[in-house]
Amino acid sequence: MKITFPHMGNIYLAAKALFDGLGVEYIIPPQNSKKALEIGSLYSPEEICLPFKIMIGNYIQAIEKGADTIILPGSCGPCRFGEYCEMQIMLLKRLGYNLDFIVIDAPTDIGIRELYRRLNKISSKSNKSINTKMKSIFDAIKVMNLIDEIEASVHNFAGHEKISGECKSILNNCKKDALNCNSPKEMIDLLMNYKEKTNHISLNINRNPLKIAIIGEIYTVIEPFANLYIEDKLMDFGVSTKRMLTPSWWVKNTALLPTKLNSLNIKKSSKKYLSLNIGGHARECIGEAVLVESDDFDGAIQIFPMGCMPEIVSKSILPKISKDKDFPIMSLVVDEMTGDAGYVTRIEAFIDLLERRRNNVLFRS
Repeated sequence: MKITFPHMGNIYLAAKALFDGLGVEYIIPPQNSKKALEIGSLYSPEEICLPFKIMIGNYIQAIEKGADTIILPGSCGPCRFGEYCEMQIMLLKRLGYNLDFIVIDAPTDIGIRELYRRLNKISSKSNKSINTKMKSIFDAIKVMNLIDEIEASVHNFAGHEKISGECKSILNNCKKDALNCNSPKEMIDLLMNYKEKTNHISLNINRNPLKIAIIGEIYTVIEPFANLYIEDKLMDFGVSTKRMLTPSWWVKNTALLPTKLNSLNIKKSSKKYLSLNIGGHARECIGEAVLVESDDFDGAIQIFPMGCMPEIVSKSILPKISKDKDFPIMSLVVDEMTGDAGYVTRIEAFIDLLERRRNNVLFRS
């Protein structure tokens, strides 16, 4: 068994830590790029959404390196992502690939026994002790939490940094160094050091940067290639950003689903505008928009792939929130045809709008 998985943000680092700890062979696909998207677009249905196409590109690139087993987080909700595994299996079979898919889904959807059976297909290939296997899982979760915390810190501090580009440099070096680690302990120690580094970034505490929240469909929010590296662009503009959807949030949210205690603040905040779960992360998008407005953010940017049905519903609700709260929200739709130049122009225009709003408030006061 040689395991691979699709890219989604920094989840590949947690996966590397897990499989290094288990002693299971794995292949990390090349970082997402135009090549992966071109491969995926060539073989995928034209009308399918961007994440599907990028994932197919990931799989084929990893298969060419020897991968024979694909791990994919699942969803049984009313979103096309719930059909991804079946569609991708059929597509890859038509291309002549014989693969094993292991779909990791919420126990509320597939049951504890089925989830255990699927997880056992991975752990049974490891000759490590039960204690070591359990430790590997907890180490992977710790890696996920640490890298999410580091990202959140540098994205927040970017608006206050004295040395332009320091925050981005720390984050990029952190990812590069983590990928070269050979054990979960080595990676955790490295990430702890980088987390400490974020506490020593030179900051201008007198600066009051714009604060923008990134909301929307989870894959395009988390995966930088899919959103055309919007967080990096906003860091370059000296904007502080925040996003609630992270891999560590997804793990915690999924674990708490059976208790119905997951994301209580989001559910409460979205109740007035979208009280039901309609699939994907539409309710989270609405709840986050309400939450960040009350947290003194200047605006929010919704990102979602072309044709994403839950986010299309969210997009139709967001103008009502924007009007009720007097809170600017911009929606960006991405697909394989999205051009960087027009994308940047819209971001710059939105930043200019937020700056003028703030200046008008200061002028009136």
